[in-house]
Amino acid sequence: MTSMVDVVVVGAGPNGLTAAVELARRGFAVEVFEAREKIGGGASTEELTLPGYRHDPCSSGHPFGIGSPAFRKMPLARHGLEWLHAELPMAHPFDDGTAAVLSRSVGETAMSLGPRDAGAYRRLMEPFLGKWDTLSQDFLSLSLNSLPRDPVTLFRLGKFGLPMSVINRRFHDEKAKAMMAGLASHAVSPMSSFVTGALGLTFAIAAHAVGWPVAKGGSQSISDALGSYLRELGGVIHTGVEVKRIDELPPARAYVFDTSPTALARIAGLGNAYANYRYGPSCFKIDYALDGPVPWTAADARRAGTVHVGPTAGEIDDSVRRAVRGDDPKTPFLITVQPTLVDPTRAPEGKHTFWAYGHVPNGWKGDATDLIERQIERFAPGFRDLVLAKAIAGPPEMAARNANYVGGDFACGAFSGLQTLLRPKPARSPWSTVHPRVFICSQATYPGPGVHGMCGQNAAKAVWRALTR
Repeated sequence: MTSMVDVVVVGAGPNGLTAAVELARRGFAVEVFEAREKIGGGASTEELTLPGYRHDPCSSGHPFGIGSPAFRKMPLARHGLEWLHAELPMAHPFDDGTAAVLSRSVGETAMSLGPRDAGAYRRLMEPFLGKWDTLSQDFLSLSLNSLPRDPVTLFRLGKFGLPMSVINRRFHDEKAKAMMAGLASHAVSPMSSFVTGALGLTFAIAAHAVGWPVAKGGSQSISDALGSYLRELGGVIHTGVEVKRIDELPPARAYVFDTSPTALARIAGLGNAYANYRYGPSCFKIDYALDGPVPWTAADARRAGTVHVGPTAGEIDDSVRRAVRGDDPKTPFLITVQPTLVDPTRAPEGKHTFWAYGHVPNGWKGDATDLIERQIERFAPGFRDLVLAKAIAGPPEMAARNANYVGGDFACGAFSGLQTLLRPKPARSPWSTVHPRVFICSQATYPGPGVHGMCGQNAAKAVWRALTR
């Protein structure tokens, strides 16, 4: 007879692993079951193009990883995790060959926006400087079950829960408006949507406080460090085990799912518990093996880990709106990362890896390769001449890589309406379900997407309260 364990976790993505670590640290016996042959989920690394070229199929730049309250409590460096910083966290090039930059320095960032907007940017950032440790803890673990550590700063951020289109009225020129719209676009929601202002602002605050680094060797290093620490704590990880029904799992006092709400309801037999949950747009992503660095016209873009490609706030908003409406992409706004600027381990000597993605509708089956490459060539003439190989992934491929990406939605849920904050449904403890022993810890829960483990930490607290009640 199989003996009972305290907690079984289904899914070994960053959130499932973080939930398992948090519970193992509290003395619970934990076992993790992962369908793939290796752990990692959205934080993985593979040779997608040519031998020796290591790519991150999903997440690669990690402002919320290095700044995660959950990760800060763990000795992940001892387990092999090393953060690498480019000279600039992010650059946003324009057609005239210049670029706005998101620097670790607020002053350098402000000056890149032009004299008319430099002061407005400094005033926007000033209340949050030096507050990242408490702000990240409060913002990323917002819960009705606890009081914020710094309610004043959290309230100030909450005031910017307005649409980014409203916040951008404080700026005069296009550089500042475009840079802020690019930051807000990570929510994959129109600039007129509420909370886009706060989300965009949080990305800027994180850049100034902790940077936008990559993990040495690839995002897989994050997952491997979490897995190593979990095993050190006595946790057990099973890979290559696809769970289709909850009764296939060992008996346990609690079950925690790092899955989509749809999969959770199917596996745990919760019926229509998440029938109203909405999935959002997807992306069209291309991973490149390059013969040299990307030849950006703007010099600042050549020293930035992340480059946003889309010169005006209007173009960025139109690109996101088309994806949300279900329209074909036209002039895509691109988020690109060039990890080999600081991590030569990801490619043979003198060569580079690079990726770019643009937003497309959920389940879209078209080909945006030419649109994306023309947009890159617009700001980096000669880029195509450097391409040695590429791996293309539209929504169907994204969904095939990761079962949590329903229709290719890498955020595992739309950022719209109440679902922006009350994920996956309005509840005092959104990590709990209608079944008292079943919990959800994926990025379908608050605070949402990103390799930060906070969904897992928040869910672990809910499990701990239930098991010790």
